[in-house]
This record gives sequence, structure tokens and C-alpha cells, in this order.
Amino acid sequence: MITPDPRGLRTLAVHAGEGPDPTTRASAPNLVMSTTFLIDPDIAFSAEELEPDAPFVYTRWGNPTVRQLEEKLAALEGAEAAIGFASGMAGISALLTHTLRARDHLIMSDVAYAGASELVSDIVTRCGVDVSRVDLSDLTALEAALRPTTRLVYAETPANPILRLTDVEAVAEAVHAAGARFVVDSTFATPVALRPIELGADYVLHSLTKYIGGHGDAVGGAVLGPAEDLAAIRRGPGIHVGGALSPFNAWLIMRGTATLPLRMRAHAEGALAVARYLEGHSRVTKVLYPGLPSHPQYDLARRQMKNASGMISFQVEDGPGTARRFARDLHTVHYAVSLGHHRSLIVYLSTADLMRTSFRMSEEQEAAYRAYAGDGVFRLSVGLEDADDIIADLEQALG
Repeated sequence: MITPDPRGLRTLAVHAGEGPDPTTRASAPNLVMSTTFLIDPDIAFSAEELEPDAPFVYTRWGNPTVRQLEEKLAALEGAEAAIGFASGMAGISALLTHTLRARDHLIMSDVAYAGASELVSDIVTRCGVDVSRVDLSDLTALEAALRPTTRLVYAETPANPILRLTDVEAVAEAVHAAGARFVVDSTFATPVALRPIELGADYVLHSLTKYIGGHGDAVGGAVLGPAEDLAAIRRGPGIHVGGALSPFNAWLIMRGTATLPLRMRAHAEGALAVARYLEGHSRVTKVLYPGLPSHPQYDLARRQMKNASGMISFQVEDGPGTARRFARDLHTVHYAVSLGHHRSLIVYLSTADLMRTSFRMSEEQEAAYRAYAGDGVFRLSVGLEDADDIIADLEQALG
């Protein structure tokens, strides 16, 4: 076990993993773009023999700039170690590839990021892994789904796109009692709102492209967890599958991470104001935001999350028609995919489309999903603009 860094989150966001350059005394972290490094002639050439304290050899194996970001992320999450990847999906793929074998059983949240859901349905199952989709907000359903062969339980909280929450501590206890491991995709929450490892999770996933990078200009991902496990992931799929994080992207993401606690406070403040406005609008039929008392898991959100984040989902009577109007008429808010950027983004997610392409749900699960999403939801990522300007833009487009 590591000793947690006692410094505050804002201090860690700025200083963890960084230090003045010993040669130039530069205060800001260096960007090391070299693909290769001078090595001792006795060093092992195979990545299979790579030791955690080995010197840098080749950037696909490890890089000084990427290492700084990894150390910063681990400090923010209270994890023993972190590995940076070229995207969130590369990190998810590496973790699943390392953890699962043929005839293992994976329990995955029935609502999760579409890319991760499709990866499991279309590729992981072809490798002989048995998959169960479970509503992880229902502890009884989880306990009924656990088997002796269950190797991993995969949660996402808040879940994309309906912002349903998972009680991390309760699920971790049930999963460990069954002898399995527990991973949480915490992209929407960030370590500012939620630190899953402190609540019992074994691994944490992040799309660094979103809130942690924060500026919509660098794609990246990360897996965090026990140092021994992550060393094995780095030696295996981390290196051999080739999803290495670009040092330039790592440098951009690290620069964004320094302001993460300040940005998340602003995102949450703006989102609460926008959510209250939407909840009072005559054309809006439902608003889902963990910071609103109307959220069905508001009590869990208050207990588990230190920040309600900047994501809002809401319904209107004519979703597709409103989507066309938003794409045409919005100015401050951009009609675009992705989230967690400094600018506000919105997109319409049709329930029928998601059921056809991404989610593999039973009739009962689809009914539960529609209780949140209806025929579709707008997923609004509230940026750092003045809340009054975001509201004014939505008002003129909603009519």
C-alpha cells in the first residue's frame, strides 16, 4: 500500500508528478518527444523483462512526460499507479484484455459508454468471455448475477447518458465477497467528485479527453489501480497492443489537469443553474442532474459525490425536431459529441438508436432505461461560460 499524499487536491493537481528540471531548472514540466533513449548495453531488449524502475528505452514502453502525468493522476485518485493510453478506449481494452480469459464471466453495467458497450458485445464475447448486463444501481440484481466464474464487474458512475449512479462502496463489498475485481469508469465524476479506490474499487478508468484534459484538444485515457497489476498491464497489452499515449497529448492533458479542481467547481455551479432553468421550462419534460433534489438518487449523490459535475440530461416532447433546431440555432453551446470541455456541448441521443447499436438490454432493462430517458435525451456538457449566457442561448433555441 502507498502512503496517501497529504497535500490538498488543488496542490496535487498542480504539483504531483512534477518538479523543476534538474539541468535547466525550468519550472514547467518538459515535453520530451524523443521516441528513443540512450541505454546501457546490458539492458533487456524485450518488454517482457521490463522492470517498474527500468530506465526509459522507447516511448511506447514509457516516456518522461507521460510518466509525470501518470504520477499526477495516481496522486489525484489515491491509486498506487496509473498508465496513460492513447484514448479511453485503449485503456478499457487493455484492462479487459489483461483481466479476462475464455470462460471467465464479466458483469457490465447495462448502461455504459457506447464504445465500451460495443467493445464488450462485439469483441470481448468473441474471445469466449461470458457477459451479463446488470443494472448496478440494483444491489439485489448484482448479487443474483454473480457466479463462481465472475472475474470482473464493470461500473460507470454517473452512467452515460442518463446519469444513473452506482453505490461504489456497496458494490465493491458485494464483488469482493464473491472473489471478483471491481472497476469504475469515473470519467463523468473525476477525482474531484469521486475517488472510487477509497470506496473499495480495484481499478479506475478515465477518458482524459474529457474533464481531466478539459480543453477538447487532446485525446487520452488512463487505467489506475494496484502497482503490481498495472506493471503487468504495461508489460502486456499496454506495450504490445500499441495504444501508447503521445507525449504531446500527455503534456497538454497535464497542463489541463492543473486547473481541474477549479474547473470542476465552475462546471458544477454552472450546471446547477442551467439544470434549474431547464427544470422550470415549459417545453422540458424531465431533467436529470445529480445536484438536483429531483434526481432519483439525490441522497446517494450527496453522500458519495463531492461535486455534481457538469453533465445534464434532459427530455423535450419532440427530441429529433429540437435537435435540428439546436444544431441550427445554438451559438454559445456547440451541437457536438464529447463532453467535459471548457465550452458547452450538446447532442441528442435517441433511445431507439442506442438500443439498436450500442446497448444489449432485456425488455425489463430497456423499460428501466426509458424510465430515465424516454425516447431520447439531450446530453448537455455545461462548459465554463457564464451560466446566464448558456441559459440565454438555450432559451432562444428552445423558443
